[in-house]
Amino acid sequence: MKTPIYISGVAMTPFGRHEASMQDLTQSAVCDAVADAGLELPDIEAMYACNVFGGMALGQVLLRDLDLDGSPIYNVENACASSATGVHLACHALAAGAYETVVVFGVEKLTANGGGTIPLQRNDYMTELYARAGLALPAVYAMRAMRYLHEFGVKADVLGGVAVKNRKHGVLNPYAQTRSEVSLDDVMNSRMVFDPLTLLQCCPSAVDGAAALVLSTKKPAQRSKAVRILASSIQSGKLETGCDDILAAEITARAAAKAYEQAGVNSSDIDVIELHDAFSIAELVYYDALGLCKRGEAHELLASGATSLGGRIPVNPSGGLLAKGHPLGATGVAQMVEMVWQLEGRAGARQVADASVALTQCTGGGIAGVDHAASAVHILST
Repeated sequence: MKTPIYISGVAMTPFGRHEASMQDLTQSAVCDAVADAGLELPDIEAMYACNVFGGMALGQVLLRDLDLDGSPIYNVENACASSATGVHLACHALAAGAYETVVVFGVEKLTANGGGTIPLQRNDYMTELYARAGLALPAVYAMRAMRYLHEFGVKADVLGGVAVKNRKHGVLNPYAQTRSEVSLDDVMNSRMVFDPLTLLQCCPSAVDGAAALVLSTKKPAQRSKAVRILASSIQSGKLETGCDDILAAEITARAAAKAYEQAGVNSSDIDVIELHDAFSIAELVYYDALGLCKRGEAHELLASGATSLGGRIPVNPSGGLLAKGHPLGATGVAQMVEMVWQLEGRAGARQVADASVALTQCTGGGIAGVDHAASAVHILST
């Protein structure tokens, strides 16, 4: 990006089932991120509040008790890509000179406001036709999984390997909802959800949490390593007619291509990745879309250990959505919090050695007739 935009502070709550209110979760993440930046709330010129199921004017409700000075609060909803979209919008405002320092936060309390299978878009006239065919989002991903197994001649065990890897990473993350290793047998023998996806290949759906970051055009003086956003790319899905390729993840491939061009890097320059592994097959499909491997080689990349901690390009060191959890509106910012910790050397037992360039990828929205409603790719570097 032409105007340097730094992430000067980050914070998140643990993901899981919380007795705390959505207000408490939000204020904890926001105040901790501001403190992490060495700032105070009056230093923040605008807030971007990102959420899916919380309701109207949510940001103002969640932040009211902080006695702010009336600065703008923008509410952002873009399905699972909501807070990644909030970062994108904030970057535009900072680059335009509207502000110098802002906060972007995402929050969700799915144990109270959601949970269960996320439906396709309710106000889409085509949804009823898809719903009659049983096409909830897990079913859509199950079709992708079945196609992958058929087209590349591999067994369903390769899907289970994604869950094994990410659950192993999650053990090392004190913010993850699920912190227990599983064996391949555990994964493959767990309850079938939509063939061939078993329960442990689907991200937990009853989860609460919040994450926040401070963005600024001022280089943070308190950081030995200042993390900068090199690229911020958002794309929307296109109507697919005829027989589309359900393994192409075309919206993510488009967003990634634009992000690589904007940052002046390519996939081989990336040291660590957080991607949207809502289902095991998603991670394999996104390996291809992000240019980590050729078509049909994703399972080989996984099996080689390259995407595990200690490998050439660790993917989801946080545990990903499969272990860390997926509180929809918080996910995009939470991915970036993890990447900042990795780039600054603050990731503890899951630290990726010598990481200097990181990528986050987050999709969102089950819209009939398109790959996804939105996909966001960000590239960060020290």
